[in-house]
Amino acid sequence: MVVKPPSHPTYDLTGVIRLALAEDAADRGDVTSLATIPADMEVEAYFLAKEDGVLAGTALAEMIFHEVDPSLKMHLRCWLNGSQVEWSHKDGDHVHKGLQLGKVSGRAHGIVVAERVVLNFMQRMSGIATLTKAMADAASPAIILETRKTAPGLRLVDKWAVLIGGGKNHRLGLFDMVMIKDN
Repeated sequence: MVVKPPSHPTYDLTGVIRLALAEDAADRGDVTSLATIPADMEVEAYFLAKEDGVLAGTALAEMIFHEVDPSLKMHLRCWLNGSQVEWSHKDGDHVHKGLQLGKVSGRAHGIVVAERVVLNFMQRMSGIATLTKAMADAASPAIILETRKTAPGLRLVDKWAVLIGGGKNHRLGLFDMVMIKDN
């Protein structure tokens, strides 16, 4: 089952992706790759689990690869200007350290520009999903709800990871639910 990001009236997930890519590559790309790797060089890169946990962020990874190269075509597999992103596991799957999760192949320049941003988001989301899954399993049949205490700009990403881990969203912001409490 694919877990979609929570709906938010003003959150721009594409904008967050663009900001992350601009922060890393500015408008220049990876100058080291540009200086040392032929523009038409084709490569394969593999996603490996660094720890045991719950996989999260594959759909966001595909969005990032698509943003790096707008000619991405979505099929049963994701194509990136002749490049392909394949996943052997899906969001929510329990994975073990060292397991190959997926592969991207195609032009080296595009892969290098996207890969660190992809890995940063996937590591964050997988960590949140892993902890959420552990808490949800321990608390069952109670339901684990998250809060608005998220990193600025990453609220939807964090809340998406909670859903993947088996938790539930409480409220997205101050706008969608009345909550009276004693601070």
